[in-house]
Amino acid sequence: MTKQRFVWLVAAAVVSAALVEGCKTKPDYSRQLPPGELALRRITNPADLPDFSQACLNRMGLRDAIGNSLNYFSKPSSERFYPHGDITRPRAVATLQAFRDLMVSGMSPAQMSRAIQDKFDVYISVGCDDKGTVLFTGYYTPIFDGSRQPDSRFKYPLYSQPPDLVKGPDGAILGQQLPGGQINHYPPRAQLEDSAMLKGLELVWLADPFEVYIAHVQGSAKIRLPDGGLMTVCYAAHNGYDYHGISEDMIADGKLRREQLSLAAMIDYFKANPQDVAKYTRKNPRFVFFREESGSPRGSINEPVIAMRSIATDKSIFPRGCLTFIDTQLPQRRGGGIVLQPYRGFALDQDSGGAIRAAGRCDVYLGQGDEAGALAGQTCQEGRLYYLFLKSELLRQPPLPGDSPAAKPAAEQSPPIDLLNK
Repeated sequence: MTKQRFVWLVAAAVVSAALVEGCKTKPDYSRQLPPGELALRRITNPADLPDFSQACLNRMGLRDAIGNSLNYFSKPSSERFYPHGDITRPRAVATLQAFRDLMVSGMSPAQMSRAIQDKFDVYISVGCDDKGTVLFTGYYTPIFDGSRQPDSRFKYPLYSQPPDLVKGPDGAILGQQLPGGQINHYPPRAQLEDSAMLKGLELVWLADPFEVYIAHVQGSAKIRLPDGGLMTVCYAAHNGYDYHGISEDMIADGKLRREQLSLAAMIDYFKANPQDVAKYTRKNPRFVFFREESGSPRGSINEPVIAMRSIATDKSIFPRGCLTFIDTQLPQRRGGGIVLQPYRGFALDQDSGGAIRAAGRCDVYLGQGDEAGALAGQTCQEGRLYYLFLKSELLRQPPLPGDSPAAKPAAEQSPPIDLLNK
């Protein structure tokens, strides 16, 4: 994901694209900000602050996610993205440290909620309508069968990044560097698939061409190898084209009805009609290249993403690695079915998305495997997105309880802010 691993679009591969496109009367969630307008607005009326108490009850995975963001901020490469508006890098770090300390303070959820309101400034995304409306969708890491070597079953490769693909200092795709040194636009998907220019760059081979496309859309995958091992592949780069969803094309051609659209329906269609895979996937010119990664999939800040604790936003307008609070509805498994439930929870802004390109869009990471994919395929709800930052007047105050080095094991201590500015 810029170091960027684009985990882009939404909901179970391509489905949330269809869900978003399928709304008959929908706001323009991809509305770009007017020139000079910021994506975040500080809440000044206490009555407009959200209630954090419910979110304070469920902290599973949150400390790990905060630790991942602190690790990101410890790297000198994070410096170039700050200040972001009025948010400085030291303030972002102090926020994460202070919030982590609140989590282990022994406060009740109600006490912790009040402490958050007292000690932190809360910003809200202006959303798609300047009123805070954000469309929340979901993404996940699929698990597919594959092989490091091609055979009669595994015939469809995922490719590593070509050596002639050039990125800018911020990870932006510049294009293909030609022998003379000039840089041209990299070829689109159809041309790459028809040519032999990627030969020798095969990273792993899958059994189904539509699974390859799902991996491209999700930006990462786990590959179950013949020996039983699991291989993690993550986004390395793309060819520089904007994403184009294929669901509307399929509906327009009568291949699927809008009301039946789901990831399962799309998979079933392409299994029954494999001759149509290239016809539709090639309508999307964006092509993704991968790298092998040990451990969990990583987000655009090159740190592991954690289910329900990592989100993807437009990193050109939102600050990387920072603490957020989401208020929306998310699907949950109940008995034999999936139901929508109100959800309020803290998350870290640790990822990017090729189709997540506005203040009105946010993608929630829902985990790995088929169950996460089923939930992601049902995620398409409006809500509110908030960011929390330690109040400026507290930045030079004595540390909050538990923030002194003696209060926690050395392995849990974060580097001091001044060291982070090296």
